[in-house]
Amino acid sequence: MLKVEHLTKKFGGNVAVNDVSTTVERGKINAIIGPNGAGKTTFFNLISGVHKPTSGTLTFEGRDITTLRTDEIARLRISRTFQATTLFDMASVLDNLIVGHRLRTRSGLWDVLVGSNRLKEEERVCREKARDALDFVGLAHMENRMAGDITQEQRKRVAFALALATEPTLVLLDEPAGGVNPEETWGLADLIRKMVKSGLTVCLIEHKMDMIMSLADKILVLSYGEKIAEGTPAEIRSNPAVIDAYLGAEHADV
Repeated sequence: MLKVEHLTKKFGGNVAVNDVSTTVERGKINAIIGPNGAGKTTFFNLISGVHKPTSGTLTFEGRDITTLRTDEIARLRISRTFQATTLFDMASVLDNLIVGHRLRTRSGLWDVLVGSNRLKEEERVCREKARDALDFVGLAHMENRMAGDITQEQRKRVAFALALATEPTLVLLDEPAGGVNPEETWGLADLIRKMVKSGLTVCLIEHKMDMIMSLADKILVLSYGEKIAEGTPAEIRSNPAVIDAYLGAEHADV
């Protein structure tokens, strides 16, 4: 689905991602792990257009997206969440989500000024898509709650819903279980499985190894910006380089 070839990103003299090649496989849960500073979020930023690569190529569904803007990449149906879940806290949960489907609409300033039928229809569709996404993540009952009044775990689910409201085919999740307790972590893991069962492809960054090892179909390991291993959870657990660089003996297959 997504092909990454010799991807490199330099910030001055610092090489954040160094000659990484991999693929994101359609209909699967693809994971990226590695120690802090390994280049994982920079890797996501390159895929989503936040940064442009120093060298290398990104091909999505057969199309070169290496130099596209973030909005152009989003329109091609790649969406993402971020480590820190930032919402409009003084707006309702539903209003936070309505913006997600806006990239699929065509109304402009003239439609707003005259209150066109197209604007009214697109607003109706955006609200419908937002409610569908909220129902998917299990928060339909909270659409009228102020976003500033919900829990951290619920904010994570709203972030998932916002990504889903853009109608993606590939969802990038940056530490989706960060800051939530173990029970909530497994609930979010179930939600990720539900996303894949519904036809989406997921690529996630996560530090919670128990979650990753039970969830991922394929794992890419980065260390100091370089790819040091790739494979199934069983292969990664038994890889000496990964154990030494990141996992430690407690996660090894013995």
